Amino acid sequence: MNHTPDANEQDHRPRTVVVLQYAGIGDLIWHIPYFKAVAAQSQGQRITLLAQPSTLARHFLGAEPWIERVIDHDHRPRRTEKRKGKHAGLLGMWRMARELRQGHFDRIVLFSGRPSRGLIAALSGIPERLGFGYNRLQRLFLNKPPYIERYRGPSLAFYPEASAFAVAQGFCTAPIVPRMDVPAQQVAQMTARLAHLPRPLYAFAIGTSETYKQWGAQNFADLACALIAEGGGVMLLGGPGEVALAQEIEALIPEKVRHAMTTVTDAPVLGSAAALQVADFCVGNDTGMTNVAAAVGRPSFVIIGSRPTLDQDPVNMHNVTAEKLSDITVERVLDLLKEARRGAKHA
Repeated sequence: MNHTPDANEQDHRPRTVVVLQYAGIGDLIWHIPYFKAVAAQSQGQRITLLAQPSTLARHFLGAEPWIERVIDHDHRPRRTEKRKGKHAGLLGMWRMARELRQGHFDRIVLFSGRPSRGLIAALSGIPERLGFGYNRLQRLFLNKPPYIERYRGPSLAFYPEASAFAVAQGFCTAPIVPRMDVPAQQVAQMTARLAHLPRPLYAFAIGTSETYKQWGAQNFADLACALIAEGGGVMLLGGPGEVALAQEIEALIPEKVRHAMTTVTDAPVLGSAAALQVADFCVGNDTGMTNVAAAVGRPSFVIIGSRPTLDQDPVNMHNVTAEKLSDITVERVLDLLKEARRGAKHA
């Protein structure tokens, strides 16, 4: 019986696994356009993605047509989990490399400059190994230059380095502003759920992975009251871990104005993304959802204080900076939102 080659056997582009070093939702969002660009130059126009569970990559990207599979890299669980990762340490690196070896990949693309990721790539036996290479030790394990320089500017380094790497390796010709598509069904559901709220609708991304990034319940409550007094609506957006905080904020808001606000802490991550797309503006801590808001095309004001700024989207991402987070007042954020509304009217 004659063997008829399938599409992949006829496709001589490399079967590719992509590795994301970083652990947050925002980190994932910044890299999405570059992952898609790598997929476009890979076998079947698909990639396997290796990412830490805390990125929620499986939930955000698992159904994307350019994703073949998501592999969890259980390297460094968040401190709140109080456990050691399955892939931590030298033994864990060996476990990870062994799993990658079973994938029979032709190419591994490391969005990372760390020697440890290069070592995993080498141990996996994957023939073609790409990485940032700004660390001499990592370059020992790589074999596909050119390499990039470490970013030393004022922004958070993750996106500028990913951009420089993707351009250097020919996956794109210039940096790409992060964008993500939200399933239409999720958007329709959130449109119906939030239809009763006044406009403009302001989404508050109240969660944060670290307490030092938290603007505070009282600030969010005062901002909500001021926006509702102006005729707007407010949505408190978070996950199951933010239920108590959302209740605390709501308790600080007079009952007579609570008709103009709602809480969304029960939605899947794509449902939260849909809620942000339905909203008009987002205000939040330095957290993944403020990055999601910008990626779905909404003006997003991140209360960031003195930390490196998020500059991946000069149109939609607005950094609210100060020497200390506590120096950022409700009045200042109100002024920024008023200016944004004026700009939207004249656009």
